[in-house]
Amino acid sequence: MQGPAVFMDISLEDQAQELRKYFKSLGAEISEEKSPKGIEDDLHKIVGVCDVCFKETNEADVEAILNSIVSIMVSIPLERGENLILAFSQRLTKAPGPKLGMVALQSLWRLYNNLESNSPLRYHVYYHVIELAARLGSVGDVFKGVEQLRTEFASCPPSNEQMQKLYRLLHQVLKDQNSELAAKVMIELLGTYTDENASYAREDAIKCIVTALADPNTFLLDPLLALKPVRFLERELIHDLLNIFVSEKLSSYQTFYNNHKEFVHSQGLNHELNIKKMRILTFMQMAESNPEITFDEIISELEIEEKNVEAFVIEVLKTRLVRARMDQAARTVRVSNTMHRTFGRAQWATLRDVLVSWRGNVNHAHEAMKSVAAAQSEYAAQLAKP
Repeated sequence: MQGPAVFMDISLEDQAQELRKYFKSLGAEISEEKSPKGIEDDLHKIVGVCDVCFKETNEADVEAILNSIVSIMVSIPLERGENLILAFSQRLTKAPGPKLGMVALQSLWRLYNNLESNSPLRYHVYYHVIELAARLGSVGDVFKGVEQLRTEFASCPPSNEQMQKLYRLLHQVLKDQNSELAAKVMIELLGTYTDENASYAREDAIKCIVTALADPNTFLLDPLLALKPVRFLERELIHDLLNIFVSEKLSSYQTFYNNHKEFVHSQGLNHELNIKKMRILTFMQMAESNPEITFDEIISELEIEEKNVEAFVIEVLKTRLVRARMDQAARTVRVSNTMHRTFGRAQWATLRDVLVSWRGNVNHAHEAMKSVAAAQSEYAAQLAKP
């Protein structure tokens, strides 16, 4: 997102006075005269009434006014910069309607990008940018992911508490728009807690689990169990439910649901969608140890009617979690590869064996190539003899 640049051929002081006159003409309680205290005080007075410009019906005029304020704000040293920028940002987040809201968003984004990269004020502006972008449905224009966010604040990292506040806002905004990205944001949030304060992250940890369970594209849930705040939920129902999605089968979920229906619904989880995900996870687990799965096993384990087996297998294959070929005539599914639901010591051992075997094959091929090259050299030497 880019905001239009504003260039004026008058001094900052005269520019501030013109803004004073403009806001006075709109009925704002502000003097037209320059402040004897200097340009920063002028700017404080202007920011205090800047939202009056939203009375304008011409968006281009509003854009020019807001960007004029931004151009002054980034051109002078601010002793009271935090309060000034916070006040300006907060007023812009209240811009009425989508058109003026977008104008305000562009001005805020311009302010953010024109602050020094090591300025702690950038965090405050960015937070309000996300607030306003959320209201306009434009978060994707400014937030590209957690890696990009780290880069944004690399020169001046916000405090742990500030990042937690920002992650919570992003999660709230994204959970209904991009559940996968919302889950990544929540995992980042939980990663900000330490052993000393992980016990205070209970609400965040529960939101993280629920978001991951509800996301139709998230199937590998094992990493959540390693997060410190999640570990503090052990022996609670939400942790038990997570464990079922991590390593148990559909039958375990059905038992849990029958015993705790109210709890599942109280978390905002959809039982039918839970069953759909658990069927896929159960099939993955079956495929880990069984290269050939019969239709009868699928019907029994996944509680699927026979007429729906083929459609289910096709749905699983679309996830790319399992690579297999269906043989309708033999009523079997032949598995060639599957992603593991959990990755523990056994999986690391298997991976090690595969890599050792691969290295051995590479070494064998290398030696064979050397032998062939030596034989070719010797043959060429023989041919060269008179």
